[in-house]
Amino acid sequence: MIEQHKRPLRVAIGGLGAIGRQIAERLDVGIDGLTLVSVSANRVERAQRYLETFDRSIPVLQLAELADSADVVIECAPAAVFGSVAESAIARGRIFIPSSIGALLNHWHLIEAAHRSGARIIAPSGALLGLDAVRAAAEGTIHRVTMVTRKPPTGLAGSPYLIENHIDVENLNQPLRVFSGSAAQGIKGFPANVNVAVALGIAGIGPERTELEIWADPTIDRNTHSIRVEADSARFELKMENIPSEENPRTGRIVALSVIATLRRLVATLTVGT
Repeated sequence: MIEQHKRPLRVAIGGLGAIGRQIAERLDVGIDGLTLVSVSANRVERAQRYLETFDRSIPVLQLAELADSADVVIECAPAAVFGSVAESAIARGRIFIPSSIGALLNHWHLIEAAHRSGARIIAPSGALLGLDAVRAAAEGTIHRVTMVTRKPPTGLAGSPYLIENHIDVENLNQPLRVFSGSAAQGIKGFPANVNVAVALGIAGIGPERTELEIWADPTIDRNTHSIRVEADSARFELKMENIPSEENPRTGRIVALSVIATLRRLVATLTVGT
């Protein structure tokens, strides 16, 4: 019997910032079962020059065009253009991987749209750990989920919530709590900072019930997330310290790696974790 080989999954990347470039470079080096077919970028000519170093020619398309020739569309763009990437991917029944998972709260109709089109929305763990345990606990009853995020002030500077509330984090000499509320409220004020809190909420008891604190902390040099979960099946605490990306201190280096791991899982023979 002749062995039948599946064709590689075709991958498109919406956005060539710190996350998108790292994913593109890893795909260019080669991941079995995956092939990069297109990207989108705000600065097209700059992206084209960057892609000239790749082993094969990769076209730069408009965000809405990425789903035309791809099986998997990865969103690595600013939250403001989330819909431009997501709508077309889901309408065409693609696998959609968002890095700005918090933006999904403003596009919740896409869940029903995906159900109709057969699309799948797969959110990476990103800068967080333990989502497998949270999902498992959610099969029972979770009583409470709390998350405390601490970031160097430069990682929070310029956030809408800080600007609207006239909170200055530039010259701190001690930690300052800048937000306390729900994950759903937090993502509105810090759209580039707490996507992980929304992912935690979706995995558990919902972003509205997931409690969140955000601290600007000049004593640390890593983005730190501490989680506590109390459920009828388990009680656990998790802490993760992420090295900020040099290109974008608002996100950690591990975020792009998490997306790459998610891609590998799509084509892996063996996977580990819930």
